[in-house]
Amino acid sequence: MQIASRRYLSAVFLAVGLLIAMTAGAAAHPHVWITVETTVLYEQGAFTGLRHKWTFDEFYTAMAIEGLDKNKDGVYDREELSELAKVNIEGLKEFAYFTYPVLDGQDVKLAEVKDYWLEHKDGALSLHFTVPFAQPIPEKAKDFAYVVQDPAFYIAFVPAKTGPVKLAEGAPKSCKVQIGNPKNGNDDAERLAKAFAQLASPVSTTNAVSIDCRN
Repeated sequence: MQIASRRYLSAVFLAVGLLIAMTAGAAAHPHVWITVETTVLYEQGAFTGLRHKWTFDEFYTAMAIEGLDKNKDGVYDREELSELAKVNIEGLKEFAYFTYPVLDGQDVKLAEVKDYWLEHKDGALSLHFTVPFAQPIPEKAKDFAYVVQDPAFYIAFVPAKTGPVKLAEGAPKSCKVQIGNPKNGNDDAERLAKAFAQLASPVSTTNAVSIDCRN
C-alpha cells in the first residue's frame, strides 16, 4: 500500500473516504473516471476563466451519494450535496483543480474557485465550478491553452463526446478551438508541449485545448 497515494486520493475525495490500496505497479492506472465539459469564459475582450462540469463515473457516484438523501425522497438536491461539494473543492485546491492553463509559454495563475455545486442527474454525479484566471487573457493573446489532467494518473479526465469545449457568449466567432496537439504545424505543437513541460507538474498535451483568436 502506498501511503502517498492514499493521502493524495484522501485529500481529493475526502467526503467518501476514497482510500485505495495499491501495489507499486498500480500507481499509473486511473481509479476514478471523470468526463469533462468546459466553457471558456469571456468578458470585455478577454478570457476570464473556465467553467467546468465534471461528471463522475458510476462507481464514484454510488459511493459519494451514499447516505446523503436526508429526507429519503429518492432525490439528491443541491442542499443535500452542498457539504460534499465544499469538501471536494477544498481538496482539489491543493492540486490546482487539475486545471493547467498556459499563455505564451508561461503558466497562468488561478484565482479562488467560485459558483461550485453538485448535481445528481440520470444516475450520475456532476461537479460544477468556475476557475477564474488571476488576470484576464486578451482575446488576441498568443499560445493560450489549457489542459485538465491528473499528472499522477490516479484520475482519468476524458473530454465529453459532445461539446467538450465551448466559448462563452460574446467570444469572437473567429476564434479557433483545437483539442489535442495543434495540427497546423510542428512549431505550434512544439511550443505547446514546451509550455506544459514547464509546469510544476508537467502534463501531457493529448487532451490540451488551445484557443487562437488572432485571425
